[in-house]
Amino acid sequence: MRIIVVLLIFLFLLFLLFPHTSYATVMEFYDEQEDSWLIDLKPYIFEVDEVLLNWNNIQNLTKYMQKQVYKEPENAYIDKDGKIIKEKPGFTLDVNQFHTLINEVYYGEVNKRLQVPKQSIPARVNKDLLKEIQERELNRFTTRFREGNVERTRNIELATEAINNTVIFPGEYFSFNEIVGERTQARGYLPAPVIVKGEFSEGIGGGICQVSSTLFNAVDLQGIEITERYAHSREVPYVPKGRDATVSWWGPDFAFRNKYNEPLLIRATAKGGAMTVVIYTSNDASIFQAKSP
Repeated sequence: MRIIVVLLIFLFLLFLLFPHTSYATVMEFYDEQEDSWLIDLKPYIFEVDEVLLNWNNIQNLTKYMQKQVYKEPENAYIDKDGKIIKEKPGFTLDVNQFHTLINEVYYGEVNKRLQVPKQSIPARVNKDLLKEIQERELNRFTTRFREGNVERTRNIELATEAINNTVIFPGEYFSFNEIVGERTQARGYLPAPVIVKGEFSEGIGGGICQVSSTLFNAVDLQGIEITERYAHSREVPYVPKGRDATVSWWGPDFAFRNKYNEPLLIRATAKGGAMTVVIYTSNDASIFQAKSP
């Protein structure tokens, strides 16, 4: 008898922790042409009293729909041909409107289905901004590499692609590790020579320090504050002595801050054995001047 009681209590707790509503049924009402969802509210009422909605289930449904509806906005960018590709807005669930509609539809005693409301998320960088901040070239720097070293070249290309088209707004910080991300084989990075404690060894992502060093030499100018930079433990051949910037995941980073009153744009390319970084901003850009006390 005790075993049966314990089992019943266990099943009751499971019911409370994991509502029986099946969210898989939600997708049956997805309209691909309209990119919208229709929700059947019948599973979200109290079984003992169909006059009331089960708001525990509604909250779980809300979290589920937030994941389904969310779409990250896409910034405008400059393609390989120099053409500006227009931004695309993102979407998120309009939670307040969602709950309002649930009440209106259910208590209005109409068909218990509703179209899920979405809010638009504007892209951070739009076409007009991108056009404006490529008006004025602040600086550029080029380094060379051997294309025949396939693994190292691939790593340089991936890291270069990651920093290309990055926009740093006034007062913002740029972190190389944050922008480029972890260098793993799953993300396409290959084993290549790296410097560890003054000695050459093999490591995933070898070669990306050439990208960070090229970037450092391009942004090391008035109006950009270098906030984090570390030198290699031995000289590297692709930049002058003392002009390198080593980076590693879970280790040294290269970072700087934009002190202009306008955004900065990083354009980076790696082809034909040359890695180039160009820094742009708008014609109206000026450096923030500290106010005198």
